[in-house]
Amino acid sequence: MTVTLKEDDEEETEDLIKTRERPDSHSDSGKSPSGEPDPGKSPSGEPDPGKSPSGEPDPGKSPSGEPDPGKSPSGEPDPGKSPSGEPDPETPKATGGHHCSRCGKSFTKLGSMKKHERTHTGKKTFQCSQCGKGFLWLYHLNRHERTHTGEKPFQCSQCGKSFNELGYLLIHKRIHSGEKPYHCSKCGMTFTWLGSLKTHERIHTGENPFQCSHCGKNFTQLGNLNRHKRTHTGEKPYQCSQCGKSFRGLVSLKQHKRIHTGEKPYHCSQCGKSFRWLGTLKMHERTHTGEKPYQCTVCGKRFTQLKSMKLHGRIHTGEKPYHCSHCGMAFTWLVNMKTHERIHTGEKPYQCSQCGKNFRGLVNLKQHERTHPQEKPYQCSLCGKSFTKLGGLTRHERTHTGGDKTYHCSLCGKTFNRLRHLNKHERIHTQEEKTYHCSQCEKTFSQSEDLKSHERIEKLCSDLCF
Repeated sequence: MTVTLKEDDEEETEDLIKTRERPDSHSDSGKSPSGEPDPGKSPSGEPDPGKSPSGEPDPGKSPSGEPDPGKSPSGEPDPGKSPSGEPDPETPKATGGHHCSRCGKSFTKLGSMKKHERTHTGKKTFQCSQCGKGFLWLYHLNRHERTHTGEKPFQCSQCGKSFNELGYLLIHKRIHSGEKPYHCSKCGMTFTWLGSLKTHERIHTGENPFQCSHCGKNFTQLGNLNRHKRTHTGEKPYQCSQCGKSFRGLVSLKQHKRIHTGEKPYHCSQCGKSFRWLGTLKMHERTHTGEKPYQCTVCGKRFTQLKSMKLHGRIHTGEKPYHCSHCGMAFTWLVNMKTHERIHTGEKPYQCSQCGKNFRGLVNLKQHERTHPQEKPYQCSLCGKSFTKLGGLTRHERTHTGGDKTYHCSLCGKTFNRLRHLNKHERIHTQEEKTYHCSQCEKTFSQSEDLKSHERIEKLCSDLCF
């Protein structure tokens, strides 16, 4: 069975099979309402280890999140060290002249101690003149004021993109350099951002920390939860300026716009093929490597996409989340439900270009098109005979292997070369050999084909007699 994945379906698990590798392609959770990256988060929406929870850079850490060897935890230059982090021979070690009354830390200068004490008192001495927001440190205020002025003094020398913080520029440059310093300890996959690694690791741990308050569904990322919540509210706040189509997430809108522009920024390094989306490129690259990183924990089957594995899991759980609004029939796959609903509406949107016949489903059309003489893609390697379906070729090849009979009856051991023949045979043992009843004469048959043939004869007799 072919599963067609629709765009709306892909929204739901977009991030389960894709890890965005661009700062502007992450979910809303990593951005402020203004659309700028949230200073307290990496572009993936995860807390940035180099920043405090408020979004301000941690004064005692470098942009990478590692402790800055030239600064104390308060962010002030360490009087006992040079900017390189080595002990400064010209600066004497703290002799205990000024002690913090809260934690006992010693400082050589009274001013340094007073600045340090702000970390305990939370006193925000520096205040923004435009919005009144307070800050512990002057350089935090200076950086904040850029949000009012729109100033972005740090510019990328390669693409010209500007940033309001040096740390964001340094992270952005990894796109050009290809640097991926973060490695998954489980599978070895590499990432540009620490937040992307942490999100990816939840695939291995099964952690889904973000829960929907409406339906209880869990998500690996806050951005995915926020998008999901819009399925309950129906909100689609992001609209395409060219065609008017609306989307639940900003990322989806940006991806959609490439349909209008024709932009395909992602290129396969092996065959040169271009793609609109990074996730599509990554899936394509697996056709070269043969990689199937997602494995079903029940049967061990492997998949190239996480979404495909999750959809496959419904076979084991028996979950049928899609219900026909006309008759209530339940389906495992959304595409099957939509195809089924066309029975009620009479819609047959797929037309054969050669004979004009219409079909309810795309799969049905593709199967039909192979009945036209020019397309029989499955050819027997022994005799050259061609078939429209793979199943037809497989059955035919058994005639060359001495009548290989693949299907065995578990009760008497008899073998059959077709599954339907085995099913028919097994009814002898279960005494369900006559399960099909004629509605006109109540005659019973063991096969639906026999019943249909009988009903055609009955209809013909009725037409001749009356």
